[in-house]
Formats: sequence, structure tokens, C-alpha cells
Amino acid sequence: MMTTTPTRADIEFQSAGTTVRGWLYRPSATGAAAPVVILAHGLGAVREMRLDAFAERFAAAGFAALVFDYRHFGASDGTPRQLLSIGRQLDDWSAAIDYATSLDGIDPTRIALFGTSFSGGHVLRVAANDRRVAAVVSQCPFTDGPASAPTVGFRPLLGIAVRAILDTVAAILRRPPVTVPLTGAPGQVALMNAPDAAPGYNGLVPQQFTHVNEVAARIGLTLPLYRPGRSLRKIGVPVFLGVCLEDSVAPPRRTLRYAAQAGTNVEVHEYPAGHFDIYVPPHFDEVVGDEAAFLVQHLRPF
Repeated sequence: MMTTTPTRADIEFQSAGTTVRGWLYRPSATGAAAPVVILAHGLGAVREMRLDAFAERFAAAGFAALVFDYRHFGASDGTPRQLLSIGRQLDDWSAAIDYATSLDGIDPTRIALFGTSFSGGHVLRVAANDRRVAAVVSQCPFTDGPASAPTVGFRPLLGIAVRAILDTVAAILRRPPVTVPLTGAPGQVALMNAPDAAPGYNGLVPQQFTHVNEVAARIGLTLPLYRPGRSLRKIGVPVFLGVCLEDSVAPPRRTLRYAAQAGTNVEVHEYPAGHFDIYVPPHFDEVVGDEAAFLVQHLRPF
């Protein structure tokens, strides 16, 4: 595979009147307009948590790579902070596509989406409805809320529900959000509390970088009902589905069942890894290599 040295610039665009910030990587090769891969992170995570590593590899393979933080998170604007809204995040993906198609040197007919964990489900929803998307990479995807909810445990789920109701009331009264931790130890009230969740998630945070380990608890009312895997069979473009067979957060069995019901355009790659293993070596190198090869095959950057 041909490689180039990428460059990175800070960028910003608007989503529903709020500023979204990110990075734009461009390959060093000049000439024809480049295809672009748009990337955003999973549940409450931000771009510094290893999305740069994926973007650098895609850019080195000849792609432009647009990485962004959702509204209310990271470098992007939006109040209250740490508000996790499925609808708003889906709108942010559409705004990112709008922005990418407006850029000089970008081929608007060769747009790929890269989603991981929670955003691995988002990109399936977006691609099923947006004809501008030419290819999809979805790794360790959250595909089915009813399948993922039991991984938290009954008592923690009750605790999340109580906080979600209190947070919904706080929103109505225009008070600060009632929050719930993103990660916690097994048995603790948190959106992810599998044994490998806290060490795996926190291991993605760079040294000397502060990441807020909480979100507005109201997501607890919609997260268990979110089933983006149903969109998989509605997608007509090539899809790379990277499934972690030892996934403790997004159960692989349900994802594989969705894949079995989809068309031949869905390319399933299975990895003997946990949910957080594929972000870091040694699994990272295999996974990102497979993803880059898939994108090169279908979007042909050279």
C-alpha cells in the first residue's frame, strides 16, 4: 500500500448554530481531489483518545481525515457540558459531512465514515439515510441497547434510571444536569462497569490530559432502547464491521446476528480482543491495517 506523510490543521464548523471543532488531516500527495474519512468517538470520549492514531494511518494511506468532537464534549461548544444526546450526535455527523463536501481538495463522491463503539452504531444510522456516504467503517460497534444494558447489572441499571429521571426533571427546571459516571468498577452505578471498562477506557486518555468521566444522566432513558444495528441491512455501500469477540460492552453475538441479516456489502472482521483492546497495540496495528486496506479497495485514493 502506498503511504504519504500527512499534515494536520485545526478546523471548526457549525452544527445547529453551535461550533464543532476538530482536526483535518491531509495526505501529502497532490493532484486529484482526495477521498475523506470522517471520524468521531464513542460514549463520552473525545478525539484525543486515540482517534488521532487512526486518522494518521488513514491519511498516510492517501485519505483526508476529518476528526471532530461532538457538541457538548471536548473542544466543541455546547451547553450544558457533557450532554449526550443521540439525536444531536447524529445531527453532528450530518454537519460534518456538509463541511467535508465544502472543502477544496476533497472529493465529495468519496466520503467514508469511521465510527467506534457508540459511534460505530451512529455511522450505521447515518449511512442508511445519507446517500453522500460511499463507505463505512464500524468497529466494536454498539448495535443494540437491549443487548448491552444487561452487561451493566440490575442494581446499577436501577441507579442509572433514578439519576436519569432526576436529570430529566432538572432539565425541565433549567437546573444543572444530574450526572452519571461513564465508567466504574463492577457493580458500581456507571454506563460501563465491566471489569475491563474503567482501565480500558481510561487507558485511552493521554497523560496530562483531563477527561471528564461523567455525562448528563438523561441518556439512561434512551440508551437502552437505541438499536442502530437495525440500520445495517438498509445500507447499500461497502461496510467494514470490526467485531471484538471478547467484547464486554457491546455484545458481539447480537452484532453478528445483524450482520447475518444484512447484504453481501457488509464485510465482517472478527478479532479475538476485548472492547478496548483494538485501540492500542498489538491489536491496533492489525485492525487499522485491515480498515485502511478496505478503504483503499473501495475508495481508491491513488
